[in-house]
Amino acid sequence: MITIEKAYEIVLQNAHPLETEKILFTEVLGRILAEDVKSDIEMPPFDKSAMDGYACRKGDIENILEIIEVIPAGKTPEKTIGKNQCANIMTGAPIPKGADCVVQVELTEKSDGVTVKVNEAPARNNISFKGEDVKVGTRVLDKGIKIEAQHIAVFAAVGYTDVLVYKQPKVGIISTGDELVEPQNMPSQSQIRNSNGYQLIAQVKSCGAIANYVGIAEDTPEDTFDKVSKALVENDIVLLTGGVSMGTFDFVPQVLEQAGVKILFDSIAVKPGKPTTFGMADAKFCFGLPGNPVSSFVQFDLLVKPLIYTLMGQVYKPLDIQMNLGVDFKRRNPDRKAYFPIIIENGEIFPVDYHGSAHIHALSSAHGIISMEIGQTEIKKGEKVHVRQI
Repeated sequence: MITIEKAYEIVLQNAHPLETEKILFTEVLGRILAEDVKSDIEMPPFDKSAMDGYACRKGDIENILEIIEVIPAGKTPEKTIGKNQCANIMTGAPIPKGADCVVQVELTEKSDGVTVKVNEAPARNNISFKGEDVKVGTRVLDKGIKIEAQHIAVFAAVGYTDVLVYKQPKVGIISTGDELVEPQNMPSQSQIRNSNGYQLIAQVKSCGAIANYVGIAEDTPEDTFDKVSKALVENDIVLLTGGVSMGTFDFVPQVLEQAGVKILFDSIAVKPGKPTTFGMADAKFCFGLPGNPVSSFVQFDLLVKPLIYTLMGQVYKPLDIQMNLGVDFKRRNPDRKAYFPIIIENGEIFPVDYHGSAHIHALSSAHGIISMEIGQTEIKKGEKVHVRQI
């Protein structure tokens, strides 16, 4: 067996970003940016009002001010502010010449409709100056970020409408086992519904990759080989669940080799997920994941997700949260690094009721997972623990 850290290293040392493509900026949510983005304008593009109020000269605010113009957003001022004059100005409107501050409307008292009295001097000038946020040529977004909603606004503001992104990896998903039926079917006494396949579809999509469900492979080398071969041709990554242990029908590693996959590891000192298998066929990646749903979920998060993001041009670093454990926590067998689902309550973490790698419901309420190193049997209440969000 190798460690999970060594498995991670083996997976990523073979990964390189895919090619790039240009996509309309309204369609790139969740994709990975493939180049730096620079502004083609200054922001703000002109001196503008940060408040609804009156643009005037600071030296005149103790006097009654004549309103000489109304300036809504989008209108260019037509007049210059002189002594004891002001313009009624809206948020975002250009500052007229001669004005050096904006008095917010709530600090004023309008008397006869043509003049205004300032009751209190503003604490700031309330002007957003041209270029104070961004200069022309300023880098506003960095290559390698995952594009979120706030980035779409930046694309729009700087006119970057054709966005260069990395292509999405295609991930083929195969479930194995004669005991499996599709979720819409009622299983017989010896069958179970295929939850792993659809869990993996969702996990792949949540990474921004393309999930291609191949189906359920029968417990025969022939059908498994056919599905693996087809998936390798059509996808960048192939995921299989089940058939990687030591049972009579667990022949996935042999089938992978028959399909041209060079096996790089087939056992990890980790729980859940010991029999996880990984190999490559030319530039294609293939994982044999355990059949138990918690095992496949956790190993996807630990190994497959970082690979997907690397292919999309991003170094994946899960958010590392350190919190205190709310109770003493023990385990019996410390021969492998182990991961356990937890919940967060009142600023502390607590293990959830967890019966092992087949206990799929344990994940449905979990906020994250924690780990215990090889040889570690106990974590005391109050100790700091690293939480990996899921």
